[in-house]
Amino acid sequence: MFKKLTIIASLLALALSAPAQSTSVSDRGGERGGDDSKEQGPRGFRHAHKKAPVVAPSEAWTILPPLGLREKSTIDTLFENYNRQAIPSLVSDAYCTTGNLGGEGTNMIWLEREPRSDFFFQDGLRPWFQHLQTQRFYNTRIPMTLLSYNTGGGKESSQDRLRAIFSGNINARAQVGANFDYLYSKGSYQYQNTNHMNWGFNGSYLGDRFEFQGFYNHWNMLNKENGGITDDNYILDPEKVQAGMTGVDPKAIPTNLTGAHSRVVGGQLYLNSRYKVGYWHEEQVNDTTVRRTYIPVSSFIWTLNYNQGRHNFVDKSVGELTKFFKNTYLNPNETYDRTKYWSLQNTLGLSMLEGFHRLAKFGLAAYVTHEIRRYYQCADTIDRTELTLSPLPDNYASIEPRLTQNLLYVGGQLTKQRGSILNYEATARFGLVGPAAGDVLLDGNVSTRFPLLGDSLMLRAYGRFENEHPSPLLNQYRSNHFVWYNDFGKERTYRVGGILSLQKLGTWLNVGVENVQNRIYFGEDFLPVQHGGSVQVFSARLKQHLEWRALNWDNSLTYQTSSDDKVISIPKFAWYSNLYLLTHIATLQIQIGVDCDYYTKYYSPLYQPATMTFANQRNVKVGNYPFMNVYANMKLSKVRFYVQMAHINQGWFSKEYFAMPGYPLNPRRFLLGLSVDFAN
Repeated sequence: MFKKLTIIASLLALALSAPAQSTSVSDRGGERGGDDSKEQGPRGFRHAHKKAPVVAPSEAWTILPPLGLREKSTIDTLFENYNRQAIPSLVSDAYCTTGNLGGEGTNMIWLEREPRSDFFFQDGLRPWFQHLQTQRFYNTRIPMTLLSYNTGGGKESSQDRLRAIFSGNINARAQVGANFDYLYSKGSYQYQNTNHMNWGFNGSYLGDRFEFQGFYNHWNMLNKENGGITDDNYILDPEKVQAGMTGVDPKAIPTNLTGAHSRVVGGQLYLNSRYKVGYWHEEQVNDTTVRRTYIPVSSFIWTLNYNQGRHNFVDKSVGELTKFFKNTYLNPNETYDRTKYWSLQNTLGLSMLEGFHRLAKFGLAAYVTHEIRRYYQCADTIDRTELTLSPLPDNYASIEPRLTQNLLYVGGQLTKQRGSILNYEATARFGLVGPAAGDVLLDGNVSTRFPLLGDSLMLRAYGRFENEHPSPLLNQYRSNHFVWYNDFGKERTYRVGGILSLQKLGTWLNVGVENVQNRIYFGEDFLPVQHGGSVQVFSARLKQHLEWRALNWDNSLTYQTSSDDKVISIPKFAWYSNLYLLTHIATLQIQIGVDCDYYTKYYSPLYQPATMTFANQRNVKVGNYPFMNVYANMKLSKVRFYVQMAHINQGWFSKEYFAMPGYPLNPRRFLLGLSVDFAN
C-alpha cells in the first residue's frame, strides 16, 4: 500500500506543478438503440445547470458505421461519480458478473445489451477493452494527456488499474493519439485474478477534399477461472460448512477450479477515408479581399475494418476435468482449447453530402461491403482406442477445423445531422452472397428539440429490424469439453421505442419494446439451442436528478418484463440511487455521498469458463440485495481523486450478495484513485 500511495503522491505533485489548461463542460451517457449522449452526465444523469471545469478538446467525435460519419462527443472528465470506475457494477444497474474487476459479465438491462458478436468468447469482456463503438477522436488546441491510477484491496486481494489517453495535433487538420490501459486485480476469492493489457493508436486528417480517420486497438486479457465457489453456504451460512465458525476468510473458500485460465487476445484495425468532390465559392469581403471556400457536393468513401481474435482455455488439473465437466472429448489429462478468428471487411461508398445547397437538407449514400472471415478450431488427432473418452455427438465428423466464408452486402444511409429542429439517421443493409444471403438490417432514429415552459424538451424515436444469420461458431464448435453441430436459422429482432428528455428538470425517460424470434441462447447443459417462437420484452427506464441547495439525489429506475423468462430471464426492476452533497472549500470541489445498486430476484445466468458464455438456468434465483458504497470525490485544479468504502453494507441486511450462483460479489473493501489532466 505504501508503494501505491507513493505513486499517487508523485502524480499529484506533477499535476500541481503543471501549467493551467483551458476548461469547459463535458458529459457522457446514453442508451443503446436511441441515446442522448450529448445531454447526459455520469450514468446518464442531467447536470446541465452546472459548469464543471474539465479538460476541453476543441472537437471530439465518435464514428458512425458503416461509412464513417462523425458524431459529436466528449471525454468524461467530470469528477462527480468518478469513484464508480473502481467497481464492476459501473457497467450497468444490473450486471451479472463473476465478481472481480475486469471479470466476465453480461448486462441484464435488456435494451442496453450489445448483440452477440461473431467471436462470442470476447463478449463477456467487452466493457474492458476499446473497440469501434467506444473509440473517440480529439482535435485539440494543445496536446492533451489524461492519466489515472486506481487501487484498492489488501495485499492478497489488491486491484490496480493504470490508464492513459493522449491526443495532439500536428496542425489544424491532422491529429494523432494513443491509449493505454493496464488492469491487474487479484480478486477477493481464490483463483480469480484478472490481468489485462490493452493499448492502441489513432489518427485523423480533416481536409477540404480529403478526410481520414483510423485506429488500431489491441487487447490481451488473461482471466483465472475458478468455476465459482464449491458451496454458497460459505457466504450464506458458514456455520453449516465450517463446524460452528460464524465467519470465513474469502480467500479460504474452496473453488471448483484451481488450475484453469482463459486468455482472449485480439485487435481491430479500422481505416476510413473520404475524397470529396465540389466547387470553390468566392465571397467578396472588401474591395481588395476575396474569401474562397470549398463546398463539397459528393464524396467517395473507402472503409477497411479488420478484426482478429484468439481464445485459449487451459486447465492442467486432471481431477477437475471429470468432476467439473460433464464430457471430455479430446484429452482426459489436460485441457488446451484454442480457437482463432479473423475478419476483413472492405466497404466502398458514394454519397451526396448534406448542406452543399440550401435545398440539400440531408445526406444520402449507397455502399457495398465485402467480407471474408476465417475460423480455426481444435484439431482432433486423438487415438480413441487407447483412451477413455466421452462418446462423440452426432455429426461430429462434419465439424470443419478451418472454415472460410465470403459475404457480400449492399446498403444505403440517409442522414440529417445539421438541423437545429429535426435530425435523423437511417441505415439499411441487405445480404446477397454466402451465409449473409437474405440478411436484412434496418436501423434508424429521428429526434427533435424545442423550448417548452422555460425548459428544453428533446424527443427521439428509434427503431431497428434485424433478420441475420448466426455466428458460425454457434453452428459448429469443437473443444475438449463441448462439441456441437447445429443448423440454426436466422434470428429476427424488431425494436421500437422513444426517449423524452427535459434538460432543466433533469428528467430522462426511455420506453421501448422488442420482439425476438428464433432466439439462440445457451441452455442449462451449456449448449446452444434455438427457440422456435417469439419472445417480447418491454422496458421503461426513468432517470431523474433532484437538487435542493447542496443536496443532490440521482435515481435510475428500470422496469422490464419478458413474455418467456425461460428464454429471456431478466430482473423485472432495477434501481440505482445516488444521494450526495456537492460543495467546495476554496477551489477544492467536493462530492460526498452514498450510492446503491439494487435489482429484484430472477433466474440469473450460469457462467461456463471453458466457452466464456452465460447459460440459462431455472434452479437458483439471485438479487433482492442492495450493494452500497460510501465515497468522497474531489477535484483540485486539474486533479480529481476519490476515496471509497465499497460494499459498506456487507452483512447488514442479508448475506445473499451473489451476482449469479457460485459467484459472490466482492466483500467490503477500501478503494482510492487519482486522475490528472496534464497540460503539455
